[in-house]
Amino acid sequence: MITRLNCGALQGINAFKVELEIDYTRAGMPAFVMVGLAEGAVREAKERVFTAIRACAYKILPAKVTVNLAPADKKKAGTAYDLPLAIGLLTASELIQPIKDLHKIFFAAELSLSGELRPVSGILPLALLARKLGMEAMIVAPENAQEAAIVEGLNIYGLEQLSDVIDFVTEHNIFEPVYYEHKQEWQAYSMDFAEVKGQEEAKVAIEIAAAGGHNLLFIGAPGSGKTMLAKRIPTILPPLTFEEALEVTTIYSVSDKLQTKGLMTTRPFRSPHHTVSEIALIGGGSYPKPGEVSLAHRGVLFLDELPEFSRSTLEVLRQPLEDGNVTISRSAQTLTYPASCMLIAAMNPCPCGYYGDKKHACTCTQQQLARYKAKLSGPLLDRIDLHIEVPAVAYEDFYTEFKGRDSKSMRERVEQARKIQEQRYKGTNCHINAELNGAMLEKYCKLEEKEQEFLTKAANRLALSARSFTRILRVARTVADLEQSEKITVAHLALAISCRVLDRAK
Repeated sequence: MITRLNCGALQGINAFKVELEIDYTRAGMPAFVMVGLAEGAVREAKERVFTAIRACAYKILPAKVTVNLAPADKKKAGTAYDLPLAIGLLTASELIQPIKDLHKIFFAAELSLSGELRPVSGILPLALLARKLGMEAMIVAPENAQEAAIVEGLNIYGLEQLSDVIDFVTEHNIFEPVYYEHKQEWQAYSMDFAEVKGQEEAKVAIEIAAAGGHNLLFIGAPGSGKTMLAKRIPTILPPLTFEEALEVTTIYSVSDKLQTKGLMTTRPFRSPHHTVSEIALIGGGSYPKPGEVSLAHRGVLFLDELPEFSRSTLEVLRQPLEDGNVTISRSAQTLTYPASCMLIAAMNPCPCGYYGDKKHACTCTQQQLARYKAKLSGPLLDRIDLHIEVPAVAYEDFYTEFKGRDSKSMRERVEQARKIQEQRYKGTNCHINAELNGAMLEKYCKLEEKEQEFLTKAANRLALSARSFTRILRVARTVADLEQSEKITVAHLALAISCRVLDRAK
């Protein structure tokens, strides 16, 4: 007897349909054959499944069993095939007689030797696939139920035991589906920009970066507060929209890094160590997984001590920063992961950290200084919209009560600017000013004659590249949005140019 069930496999952050076919026959020598490019964990399912079936007091008689995972030309990995394989074997061997239509049920769970359903990674994209296929129900482990229930229009059942699944398909018992109620709540942070003494110019740049989603580089002596400023950036970013939260949750689901049972509602903040490898940063591996730049999607990727990262590692960031996604090509497949994040980086001005400091003498030689700066290529720096100097705070400021910008007031201005951008780019693929390019850049960053003349003179004097030129326009558009101005003025352009200290240092 041949039985067919529906399940799925992951390809990047998306899932594709896998039809699991089981042929059970008592004729011929007993054997178990699995075909369809199954990886190690999938082939090992045989031992887990047969033991779990015995634990449920069922005994499958020796027979020739052939399992096919279609389409046969795509690799299948993971343990999500355990449950459909178990139900398929029980049905094909006629040990159970399902009353429910198995073709309308999507199965995704690992089995323990005692028959318990265990969670698997990538449940959210699998649930999206099940809805797309028109499935009426999806059976998962209880730990995966809330994540799968994010997808509306699909009944999710978080069952604990294989015996429960048998009761469900044979209708010996009635189970209630799991429902997920989305609540968008603002996360209370333990940090605040009000705690940062001074650094008002840096806070202005941070506000601009957060409002338009721009990349930002801090340059300053050790202890000037670069890391302190960077770690507080999430406190002024607006909450994720439902669509953004779905994107971020999907990435963390396939990476098996999802800490919450439901939808992620806070923007990610990733801070990898400078020893991170290229694959860990952009993704890949034997079984490709998203890297740090994708895990920071719709959030912040913070690279502290930027020149300490290997040059080859930094160079792989160039394409993701420009395109907002990562494409990983292998001989068997090509995967694309989203990587639209804010790059926040920090660096010292020289190896000793005190070049240009008024209170400390720099001990670096010209050769050391040149080698230090050479670690960061021009094309990479071109992709960073804002370069800000962060001077050391005067000792006297530590004892004075300083009332500067706090996270609440900064967040309100950022959210207002983001709302302006949302309305402006409604119905387009663009969401924030940092994503403007081509015809949209000309349309929404149009300058009058006076502004054109000012920007042209500045570009010629600073020898700006075309990429730097367009990034100044994007930043100026954000400055105008923060001031709720439809027109980009000379003042907006001047502030955008002043926030690129590396261009002025040429």
